[in-house]
Amino acid sequence: MKTIVVTGCSTGFGRIVSEQLARDGHRVYATMRGVDGKNSGVANELRGLVQSEGIDLRVLEMDVTSDASVEGAAETVIAESGAADVVINNAGQMFMGITEAFTPAELARQLDVNVVGVHRVTRAFLPTMRQAGTGLFINVSSIAGRFAVPFFTIYHASKWALEGYSLGLRSELATSGVDVVSVQPGPFTTELFGQGPGPADEDGRAETYPASVPQARAEMDTAFEGIFADPEVPTDPQMVCDRMVELVNMAPGTRPFRSVVGVDFGVRERNDADAPQDAGVLEAMGLTEFATLRG
Repeated sequence: MKTIVVTGCSTGFGRIVSEQLARDGHRVYATMRGVDGKNSGVANELRGLVQSEGIDLRVLEMDVTSDASVEGAAETVIAESGAADVVINNAGQMFMGITEAFTPAELARQLDVNVVGVHRVTRAFLPTMRQAGTGLFINVSSIAGRFAVPFFTIYHASKWALEGYSLGLRSELATSGVDVVSVQPGPFTTELFGQGPGPADEDGRAETYPASVPQARAEMDTAFEGIFADPEVPTDPQMVCDRMVELVNMAPGTRPFRSVVGVDFGVRERNDADAPQDAGVLEAMGLTEFATLRG
């Protein structure tokens, strides 16, 4: 049995993987914001599984944009179960729209959820994991952290940042016995697409663009709808959750840093090409001991 903390469990990957891991016999803390408010229905459904299936699934309030909320959740986990064995940083949002139309505050919000939130959670759980000399962080990134297309710019910025954060942290922690990996889903049928905020654009900047720009944006939405509607395209969220479970079950030192799941738009090839380059940078800087997780 492992103690596993999952963020963003109200929907999508987080909810599915938390249930799956609990059914596998682990103690899972399914965290989300608003457990007594907007997400109370989901929270109660998860608590119901504890009664009906006898699994160790514990619903816990955690807003990754709040220092106090994250620290409070970590204190609860550590008090009840000691150091976490696995933390799955899954909580995230996808902002979509014309980049100029987003205010700096909206960009900061995107980064706060997708990047700073991961750092808050990591800081809260890492000290006890390092003391234990073992542990795993699974950071749910995206293939959008490996390329860029129009209208997803600030989402790309957040996922490219998360990729850099995860890679640097992985090498930094290699001698501590704590592993860091990145899971990079392609487009999947989760609430991420349907709930993606657009820019408030209070000063009407989007309206100053030629008609071809919003038309391209609409065509992009149609293209994604076609991907999701095609039964031959791999867009079942269970695929991503299965990969996370596989990573949990792998022996320390055997996990790949990057795992692409689903439609990849060539990202697998880019990852394969970059892996030796990543190792080469550490070697060139005389940091080879940071390239391999301590056994």
